[in-house]
Amino acid sequence: MADKKIFTAAQLAKHTHKDSLYLAVHGKVYDLSGFIDEHPGGEEVLLDEAGKDATESFEDVGHSDEARDIMSKLYVGEYQAGTGEKAKSTYASTPKPIPAADPVESGSKLQYVIALAVIAGAVLWKVIR
Repeated sequence: MADKKIFTAAQLAKHTHKDSLYLAVHGKVYDLSGFIDEHPGGEEVLLDEAGKDATESFEDVGHSDEARDIMSKLYVGEYQAGTGEKAKSTYASTPKPIPAADPVESGSKLQYVIALAVIAGAVLWKVIR
């Protein structure tokens, strides 16, 4: 890979069709044109991310090691984020942190369940008496 092709956002954006589908993940550009029919998630997923940095979407899905091995064979160059565009990490194995459950949100659901149980108990108490 001594002759790495560098893709700008404008160059990457030219590859958004089924016959020429490129996307960037972790600073690397992949040509998925020949893989689109084999993609387990379907072609629509790839077409939605075509021609842009798909790092976040790729990691959100949680692709397997096998998927990452397939991608290594589809590598065509490096992605250079343009001005005003945040460059993504170049480490493909960096895990995304799992957000903790919001205690306020979880607690408020419990409060509703308890309130409904109290109301139901009061209604039943009056009916039974």
